[in-house]
Amino acid sequence: MDAVVLTVDQDGSREGADEVPTALASLAPVSTRLAFERTVGDEFQGVLDDPTALVAALEPLLRAGGWNIGIGIGAVETPLPDHARAGRGPAYLYAREAVTRAKSSPWRVRAVGEGDEVRALESAIWLWAALVSRRTPRGWEVADLVDQGLTYEQAAARLSISQSAVSQRAAAAGIAEGRRARELVAYLTRIALGGGR
Repeated sequence: MDAVVLTVDQDGSREGADEVPTALASLAPVSTRLAFERTVGDEFQGVLDDPTALVAALEPLLRAGGWNIGIGIGAVETPLPDHARAGRGPAYLYAREAVTRAKSSPWRVRAVGEGDEVRALESAIWLWAALVSRRTPRGWEVADLVDQGLTYEQAAARLSISQSAVSQRAAAAGIAEGRRARELVAYLTRIALGGGR
């Protein structure tokens, strides 16, 4: 079966605290074929087969920063083992190559697999990461409320600010563009997994 293998390595972990438990907690709601788990040291891995799950996994990692993210897209051997770290197949090798490349790449994220669609996916992720990196805490505050389903009017009431102020924060945070970026990443992931257009 084709899948997405995410291999994620903490950047500069020797100088700082172990952030793997926090990252794993943030990824717990993500739908996986094999759950995210620590593999060794400051690295963790998970296996996904749903394009929207990749989006859900990437956003908290991009938001937090400090991670080298390797995305491998391709075949994994079946039957799947009980743990992500025990899996085999080309997608695992691609993810290992990708996380190594990520350490010297824009936004510290790379995607490796077969076909031009994987490069297109990587490009979309880089653009999304650039947008997310510029979002301020106030922008995230509005983005989080909107993601919960609140309107700008409701978000304004929750934050005790004007609706105009919410709109300004949303525009500065690129909320509309961020939604489109997530849609594009999911779409390109589906194509990369062989799901067609």
